[in-house]
Amino acid sequence: MRPAILFPLFAETCTLPGVGPRLEKLIAQVAGPRLKDLIFDLPTGVVDRSYRPKLITAEAGRIATVTVNVLDHLVPRVRQQPYRVRCSDDTAMIELIFFHAHEDYLKKTLPEGSQRLISGRVERFNNKLQMPHPDYIVAPGEEFPLHEPVYALTENLPGKVLVKAIRGALEKVPALPEWQDPAYLKARGWPSFGDALRKVHAPVHEADLAPTTPERQRLAFDELLANQLALMLIREAMRAAKGRALKGDGRLKAKALAALSFTLTEAQNQALAEIEADMASPTRMLRLLQGDVGSGKTIVAMLALLGAVEAGTQGALMAPTEILARQHMAALEPLAEAAGVRMALLTGRERGASREATLAALADGKIDILVGTHALFSEDVAFRDLGLVVVDEQHRFGVHQRMTLQGKGEKVTDVLVMTATPIPRTLALTAYGDMDVSRLHGRPPGRKPVETRVMPATRLDDVVEHLRKAIAHGARAYWVCPLVEESEKIDLAAAEERAEELKRTLGSAVGLVHGRMKPAERDGAMEKFKSGEIQVLVATTVIEVGVDVPEATIMVVEHAERFGLAQLHQLRGRVGRGTGKSSCLLVYQAPIGETAKARLQTLRDTDDGFVIAEEDLRLRGPGELLGTRQSGQLEFRMADIAVHGELLAAARDDAGLILSRDPDLKSPRGDALRTLLYLFGRDEAVRYLRAG
Repeated sequence: MRPAILFPLFAETCTLPGVGPRLEKLIAQVAGPRLKDLIFDLPTGVVDRSYRPKLITAEAGRIATVTVNVLDHLVPRVRQQPYRVRCSDDTAMIELIFFHAHEDYLKKTLPEGSQRLISGRVERFNNKLQMPHPDYIVAPGEEFPLHEPVYALTENLPGKVLVKAIRGALEKVPALPEWQDPAYLKARGWPSFGDALRKVHAPVHEADLAPTTPERQRLAFDELLANQLALMLIREAMRAAKGRALKGDGRLKAKALAALSFTLTEAQNQALAEIEADMASPTRMLRLLQGDVGSGKTIVAMLALLGAVEAGTQGALMAPTEILARQHMAALEPLAEAAGVRMALLTGRERGASREATLAALADGKIDILVGTHALFSEDVAFRDLGLVVVDEQHRFGVHQRMTLQGKGEKVTDVLVMTATPIPRTLALTAYGDMDVSRLHGRPPGRKPVETRVMPATRLDDVVEHLRKAIAHGARAYWVCPLVEESEKIDLAAAEERAEELKRTLGSAVGLVHGRMKPAERDGAMEKFKSGEIQVLVATTVIEVGVDVPEATIMVVEHAERFGLAQLHQLRGRVGRGTGKSSCLLVYQAPIGETAKARLQTLRDTDDGFVIAEEDLRLRGPGELLGTRQSGQLEFRMADIAVHGELLAAARDDAGLILSRDPDLKSPRGDALRTLLYLFGRDEAVRYLRAG
């Protein structure tokens, strides 16, 4: 049960005076539907109206607050022209400028002959002082804010309306019990939760917006503690849930290893040993296998699946897209055959009698390992005894989805999540703290480094000429077109245009793949590229380019400045998979900003995905690094992981100490911490407390 003290903050925003259905929807877009969402919507700027000059000394470009006498109104003859109100103090004149003005309102607000206090940005035009659309116009003695917070807005939501709503929400914040250790608060010089909230919403200077102020640090620590506490509670509950030991005898694994043309790296052997130890223990496994592009995660996962089959259960491998599911199937089927294991594929494309036959064989236990997309977990898919699920986690499962996944098996299912995005340790702690982590460093034998070059779009002709010579010698290349805007249609047009231009220069060796193609048509283009019938594959960014074509040795990324570091690193990883020397050409459109320049420089300097991930975090923060827009992924409101890494470590330590002393959160502080968990939306974790 949510604590009663929090009920006011879980009220909907429409309970605030002046917030009707239309404003409620707009506020939900920028903050959320409840009052607690409003109090966690932090200011992004501050308007400082403390500059009080005489008109003659007013600096153009600054926000100024001046006392003036209203002289006269200059009403425009046609509505398209601006409405002007001339004012003065005892030193100079100023014109107030209004577009699309309402004459009656302005004459009532600014009566001729009256004195008014006005505030807004001063401009100088034709050597005259102007103030377009003053922010505030009040009579002398009336109150108006000298300092006002600025918040992110959406179309048709006035800033003053949002400010008023947030102030209304702040008034509803009750006196909450203190969940932090008083000695720690004193040592850090941090205020109470309520005082911190009120202070962050009342900035006076730009410095008050910094994530390092005592108030922002306090709130960030609250959020990080809630996160770490929740992950630890869920982790303990999963460990406490009765599992079963899946211990293979190694016979199938030995056959698969004998069929490989290479030996496993030390990192692969270490990761496999950790996974097998988890599977052999009587508790459930929930492990993250984290590795760089081409570090050999899939073979480790396959060997783990064979271990599950050796133990008499079934295995499943789920990929985010049909293309990748088919790629996994093609890569792993020879190993399954060598081991004498029955493997099948199930995607949304399989229908009718063939699907029914697969489902029947799966339920009877005649299929040992099933590969597919999320279609694997639709209700009609029943395993005889599912022992291990491997998730190729490019679509970012959150904690809740991972828990649902573990419940798919009739008995107990171990879960191994693979991610090809190297994740900085701080982000791994916040997003995957409920999981054990195995890291694969380095590249397997035979993987060659990719030469990376950065060049301006003015040299595009040189790039095409380089391609022409390379394909004349049998080379194959990807050409990735940019994300023009959030529009698949525009992406497609850009890719089609580029494909046509390349065809005119390079001939029929150019192919195109995009998200709107029918699956069979797309697969056909991919197969032609794999076979060499197509030598240049132009692709939009809306599809996963993850086709494993060892013969592809060139990657061209157009408008590389628009991509994130992780994305560019993933794209570069599509080449360098064979024996040939590979190159990645990052083509940018000048001029580019310092951040984009730093991204491209990082790609040129290193191919270590973990180094790149740390730099990505530093350059652009955690916002998109883990795909926060995607289903189930965590997003922080108060904490900035790029800045608050030290606080995260402290929160993790504190959470561990709390649960070691008070595992059911029954003490007075434990009770307050339950309130914290609910406040930050970690209700899932509270359900795992034995005391409810």
